[in-house]
Amino acid sequence: MKYFVVEVTYAASIEKIDAILSEHRAFLQTGYDRGWLLMSGPQNPRTGGIVIARAPSLDELQAFFRQDPYRVHKVATYRFVEFAPVKRL
Repeated sequence: MKYFVVEVTYAASIEKIDAILSEHRAFLQTGYDRGWLLMSGPQNPRTGGIVIARAPSLDELQAFFRQDPYRVHKVATYRFVEFAPVKRL
């Protein structure tokens, strides 16, 4: 498995984001259930979110996030950064 930081940047008002937040969180749960998502949460200030993920490949992770309601409704953009962890708890 490869490891990634996914930076989600809002491209719409917080009101539009909040209107589909529950759909987005339900979508993220499918990634947790699959074992791909390790943690996620909003940035502070609330301009987007961060997801720490592991997946077989960048292509597969990007395909997964194409189903995110934030992407489907065009209210966020995504940046994927692969990294090689060398230390952890």
